[in-house]
Amino acid sequence: MQITRASDYAVRVMIHLAGLPPGSTVRQRVLSQETDVSGHFLSKVLQQLVRSRLIRSQRGSGGGFALAVPAAGVSLLEVVEAIEGPVRLNQCIEEGQSCDRKSWCPAHRVWAEAQAAIVNVLGAASMASLAAQAQSDPRTGYRLHQEPVWISGVPQGTQKKPSGKRTSGTHGRRV
Repeated sequence: MQITRASDYAVRVMIHLAGLPPGSTVRQRVLSQETDVSGHFLSKVLQQLVRSRLIRSQRGSGGGFALAVPAAGVSLLEVVEAIEGPVRLNQCIEEGQSCDRKSWCPAHRVWAEAQAAIVNVLGAASMASLAAQAQSDPRTGYRLHQEPVWISGVPQGTQKKPSGKRTSGTHGRRV
């Protein structure tokens, strides 16, 4: 059993967004660079996250993507289910007559316990806690805030504008 690459990428995006100041929006190109996800594939992942109302998109010069809900209120389970649908280890776990053997099959109880454990573990991991771990651990691959990025949507005075010249082709990053 393995989650899809799309779920992995969605988790990367959500952790990155959760590590930003509240109200920040990030352009897709920056998300692609910071999460190591190709732009085309990332576009599909972002669409699913928007449809699930975990993130919002904003068009225009200050546009980009942002969390639609507080990071502490979004679990790893919600992100995975936004991409994959409900987590189901076996069809017999579903309610109703999903399997004729359910009432007497010795493996059914094991499947049900494993399902509950996965749901509990993924449900207990919030995007806020994962973002805090990513920011405090230099070994993480998310590279949160290593390169100064001017983030749109942050109220003036709460974010220091990086020094340096803006160069063409850096998409808002300062060098």
